[in-house]
Amino acid sequence: MNGTATPSSTPCTASTPFRIALATETFPPEVNGVALTIARLVDGLRRAGHSVRVIRPRQPSDPRPPSPCPDADVLAPGAPIPFYPQLRFGLPVFARLRRLWKAKRPDVVHVVTEGPLGLSALAAARSLGIPVCSEFRTNFHAYSAHYGAAWLSGAVLAYLRWFHNRTEITVAPTRRLARQLETAGFDRLSVVARGIDTRLFSPDLRCNALRASWGASPESLVALYVGRLAHEKNLPVLISAFQNLRRRHPDARLVLVGDGPARDSIARACPDAILAGVQKGACLARHYASADVFLFSSLTETFGNVTLEAMASGLAVLAFDHAAAGELINPGVNGLLAAPGDNPQFIRMLADLAADPQQILRLKSAARASVLGMDWSRIIDQLAHVYQGLIERSQTTAASSPRPTARKPVGSDEPLPS
Repeated sequence: MNGTATPSSTPCTASTPFRIALATETFPPEVNGVALTIARLVDGLRRAGHSVRVIRPRQPSDPRPPSPCPDADVLAPGAPIPFYPQLRFGLPVFARLRRLWKAKRPDVVHVVTEGPLGLSALAAARSLGIPVCSEFRTNFHAYSAHYGAAWLSGAVLAYLRWFHNRTEITVAPTRRLARQLETAGFDRLSVVARGIDTRLFSPDLRCNALRASWGASPESLVALYVGRLAHEKNLPVLISAFQNLRRRHPDARLVLVGDGPARDSIARACPDAILAGVQKGACLARHYASADVFLFSSLTETFGNVTLEAMASGLAVLAFDHAAAGELINPGVNGLLAAPGDNPQFIRMLADLAADPQQILRLKSAARASVLGMDWSRIIDQLAHVYQGLIERSQTTAASSPRPTARKPVGSDEPLPS
């Protein structure tokens, strides 16, 4: 890898370039919140001068044979994920990673996902005494109930806790989630939020031609959802809210951006919904900006990057008081929040909002203003400081220590509330 390791006798500083090995089971060209935000993190870290080598599953679009460059991504064999055949999980490559890292040691290993690939990266790093930062990005234990396996929830949570507690620090995107994890027995938590590109996601991209293609006039209310069309996203309440809205506002439109295993059932349940499929980049940003209200009914998110994207695009957001929405939205000021699980309230709030165009305008303007300071450069700097703390401590801690002791969370000004 490019860059040099920090000498053990020299404390690292905020400007020290780090060698980072980042293991993730999802990465572009896959389209999901984890893949896209991790790609932004990798790009931001590289732009800041750090060397990042990504360990990920091989994709069909990857060249064969692999790149001969010694610093190229490490491509592991993979297999399709059940219920999501378009996504792949990586198979273990412990011996390969240990050999690579023994020859060219990274300063820190960043593990994004807890699957077989992430587990092999964790094991290889621990065997070599390399500090590990992990991220809690997906509530896999909450997903099980939506796929007829609620009985697995406790076992999945126990595995996630075991996995993350074997790392030096676990990064969570919100303080609320960090408190929940702490209550569930997770140790050494730090909070690093997500960023947003407010130049890409902007109200300026509103397109009346696109709205017209949806059958919406400039005056019609367009409600938007962006994300996987999947059972864990609680989409029936969103559909019910829209159908209730249509009884009062027949010209209203519902646009669903994304794809997934629930697509066909949604099309049957709501034939009036516009299924726009997967959108990327400027096309995705144009879809956001051309809507009026963003509906997000999921209760399984760890963050929900789409909430940030919708707010940056100047939409009035209606969500449950959960994840990013619960942290970013001041109810009645820059969005609306329903009590988690209170479906009738969610349905009623959309109807009330549609009856008050002036409130929609106020919420749209305030939403955009409230996220203008959440740029990616700030998030990259916070994460670099997390790495810095891990590396500095590893220089003064015996590499054979079986498990780190509890510490004050890195990257936060005070310990997490109990």
